[in-house]
Amino acid sequence: MSSAAEQETVQEGLRGDLPGPLPVAGVEGRDREPGSPVALRAREAPLYTASVWPGAPTPLGARFRIGPDGVAGTNFALWAGGAEAVELCLFDEGGDSATETRLPLTELTHEIWHGFVPGVRPGQRYGYRVHGRWDPWTGARWNPAKLLLDPYARAVDGDFELPAEVYGHVRDWPQQHVADTVRDDRDSAPHVPKGVVVHDDAPDDEWMDDRRPKTPWADSVIYELHVRGFTKLHPGIPEELRGTYAGLAHPAAIDHLVRLGVTAVELLPVHQYAHEDHLLKRGLCNYWGYNSIGYFAPHAGYSASGTRGEQVGEFKRMVRALHAAGIEVILDVVYNHTAEAGELGPTLSLRGIDNRGYYRLQSDARTYADYTGCGNTLHVVQPHVLRLITDSLRYWVTEMGVDGFRFDLAAALARSMHDVDMLSPFLAVIAQDPVLRRVKLIAEPWDVGNGGYQVGAFPPLWTEWNDRYRDAVRDFWRGALPDVRDLGYRLSGSSDLYAWGGRRPYASINFVTAHDGFTLRDLVSYEQKHNEANGEGNRDGTNDNRSWNCGAEGETDDPRINALRRRQLRNLLTTLLVSTGVPMLVAGDEMGRTQGGNNNAYCQDNEAGWLDWSLLETPGPRGLLELTTRLLALRHAHPVLRRRAFFSGRARAADGLRDLAWFTPHGKEMTERDWYAPASTLALYLSGRDIPGRDARGAEVTDDSFLTVLHAADRPASFQLPGPPWAQSYELVVDTSREEQETAPGTVHAGGETVTVSARSVLLLRVTG
Repeated sequence: MSSAAEQETVQEGLRGDLPGPLPVAGVEGRDREPGSPVALRAREAPLYTASVWPGAPTPLGARFRIGPDGVAGTNFALWAGGAEAVELCLFDEGGDSATETRLPLTELTHEIWHGFVPGVRPGQRYGYRVHGRWDPWTGARWNPAKLLLDPYARAVDGDFELPAEVYGHVRDWPQQHVADTVRDDRDSAPHVPKGVVVHDDAPDDEWMDDRRPKTPWADSVIYELHVRGFTKLHPGIPEELRGTYAGLAHPAAIDHLVRLGVTAVELLPVHQYAHEDHLLKRGLCNYWGYNSIGYFAPHAGYSASGTRGEQVGEFKRMVRALHAAGIEVILDVVYNHTAEAGELGPTLSLRGIDNRGYYRLQSDARTYADYTGCGNTLHVVQPHVLRLITDSLRYWVTEMGVDGFRFDLAAALARSMHDVDMLSPFLAVIAQDPVLRRVKLIAEPWDVGNGGYQVGAFPPLWTEWNDRYRDAVRDFWRGALPDVRDLGYRLSGSSDLYAWGGRRPYASINFVTAHDGFTLRDLVSYEQKHNEANGEGNRDGTNDNRSWNCGAEGETDDPRINALRRRQLRNLLTTLLVSTGVPMLVAGDEMGRTQGGNNNAYCQDNEAGWLDWSLLETPGPRGLLELTTRLLALRHAHPVLRRRAFFSGRARAADGLRDLAWFTPHGKEMTERDWYAPASTLALYLSGRDIPGRDARGAEVTDDSFLTVLHAADRPASFQLPGPPWAQSYELVVDTSREEQETAPGTVHAGGETVTVSARSVLLLRVTG
């Protein structure tokens, strides 16, 4: 409960006793006749003078259609539980000084306010003002002075500025500990973007299942990229298309993806998002976009064709172009929180529609339950919030054509009232939804709340970012693993995490780097983060990088160190691409992109965050790209590297060969004692004769067998190749100690022969007899 002094402070604020002059929004609408439109500013005439027709409560959002008597118009429907009144606000073409016409929505059906407005066509900009009690102590934060973005808006026009007028409370109130309880009555409309009515396309058979790539999970290779960052500096993309959806659809961009051999792009957030106030004040922005505010709208800043609905068509054309090249589109989605932050954040949409209905609140209801580290958490247990999320997901699949989703901080979505619950409403709805259960579902299986780390716990249908794979591989190559037990699990599909409930090895999304953290090149060039450019005193970003700089911090002219770094890059990429599970590459890692040691470049919309295509003009990056391409081609050609079932480790043939075997440098199979002993060398044998499952025609699947030797020590080592019955001979496929891989293949070694493994290198050998 609030103190009497705090209550008095708030009452003074509501009376308008604010520090300095604060203009009051013009109309609250309580004294006018029902159904009459009101213009915010004095103009010759309002945009619309006809009464709002009743319309329908479904579908939610703004939908252009033919209404009664064949009249064209738009149906508006907004869920606003607990609100006392809702006004639809329409804006003319006047830019920031546009006339606003307010039309009360008087029809209320199951907490949905709705109405049909004749004459409103695609391209019309709109927003809402929602009336209700201002009582922050009980979670009620209605404020009709704030123009609100429709949660179901299909397109958004304009940018979010964050002056004081955009906050529902008096942001600069002298007593900051109660500032969020003092209502600000200034109008926010000039400072916030508007929703845009979009013409719904006719059903488009481009999105039918037989027009999608439909790459099986086991055959997938994911390439995480930022729409703007991937295309901004690409010399083959016309300058006017760089940084946009159209740029990613350009043949120059798609050709790189196809030549590389990836099967899916995972796009960093493309939902409409807003920038945080603290970044704008420092001249920065939320470049990554993990600050969503519009779950149906493609982010307008990535559109080359316009922001009055054109961004929708441009996004669809991008998806079609990628599909035509055999590449799936996966969206990184942020349904765990919104850009409205905590109680001191701006009022942009959901907070002003129904704060208590959309967000998880603490027991005192004035503050927010924050399982995301971003100030708020969506209350997914609420049916209307769950509907918002699932409606959004289905929209992106059925109307925008995407093939799957990576859920940021997915554990926050899986919470019931407090604890993470794998039987939660969100997971249950996804499991039974006829659309969503058929697409690719990737969980970031943690949040920042108690009990939020849930790697290995998500149910079947789901795959997961496997950070234990990342950590084990990084630690092995920097010489920090106490033994190789954990690495063995990670290389072979992480059966200790996923071999339950019918899950498969492809439940593990294997990655060494992601957008969050060091790039691959920085991982071998820096031991400390260097985030000074973010303006947060280098306090942001993790300190647990598990990196090794190879002898010098940052860039160096030392040829020995640079050669070692290039070798480590080859080691890390080779390890990733021969591991069982689904590999994920980060855009630019295949050519040695650097962020200058910044491990949290979320606000760097500049050369630090953009892919530098000029790297390919130098031999080192070109060689790394060629190796990555070779490894991906090898992976696609050999099903033994893309297993659909876990290894059994048991002998199936009379000769005693198993589907998976592990060897010491002496050519002997590892014993239990070997797994617990310190080791810098590990070899695994994958048998191509024991691949479970059948092909599309019912035939058994067979393949070559492979031996992979990983050696992380700083000195060469002798390794005896396993002889019969494992192999009569081996052909060398990859040797990461070599700068140029073209000379490596073709070398043949006899089974039982002792070979020298160079310091810090990987040998990949194919059994030839």
